[in-house]
Amino acid sequence: MKVTMTMAGAIMTEAAAPSPSAASEPKPETNWVRVWDPLVRIAHWLLLIAIATALITRGEPETLHQAAGYFAAGYVVFRLFWGIAGPEHARFENFLASPMAAFRYMANLVTGKGTRHIGHSPPGGLMVIALLIAMSLTAGTGMAMENHTPVPAAFQSVLKIEDRGRGDEDDSPWEDIHEASANLILALVILHIGGVALASIGHRENLVRAMVDGKKRAE
Repeated sequence: MKVTMTMAGAIMTEAAAPSPSAASEPKPETNWVRVWDPLVRIAHWLLLIAIATALITRGEPETLHQAAGYFAAGYVVFRLFWGIAGPEHARFENFLASPMAAFRYMANLVTGKGTRHIGHSPPGGLMVIALLIAMSLTAGTGMAMENHTPVPAAFQSVLKIEDRGRGDEDDSPWEDIHEASANLILALVILHIGGVALASIGHRENLVRAMVDGKKRAE
């Protein structure tokens, strides 16, 4: 009887103890969700190269500067189309937000209470719109300078500029607007980089990597 009880106890102890294979099993991996589609990611990084090229060249060499500008104009057209016909997180309806919502998000993020978004956050969505407007203005005025487009009379009075005729591009009445909008793009890019860094720290995720492989943490 004593032998039987000893054997039963040993069997129960062995059953209760975790097996070496079970103890060494890896923990479940983080669940990932596909957020950014390939077109958004590729266009994003190509646009970064185009903006850097345009800002660095500042018109010299002219051909390279104009090529970067035309790409930016093409990106605007693509993004407007993709914002309507693209996948969920690329559509405007998924991330358009009010300035107040963006302000609240940033205030909460700084205090460690920011709500994490799978797609664009409110300030991220506003940044998309701001960059599209700034790039449209920059590309449009650049083309006007290249083609020596005269300034409409209505714009001359509103913008306080004078049409000096079909002179050199450097003498174009569009030049000041072109320079101002280009500087606006630079300021927006700097703000965008700062916001990405802050959100990456606040939400403990690498948003730059997400724009490379398209994946973000599900929860």
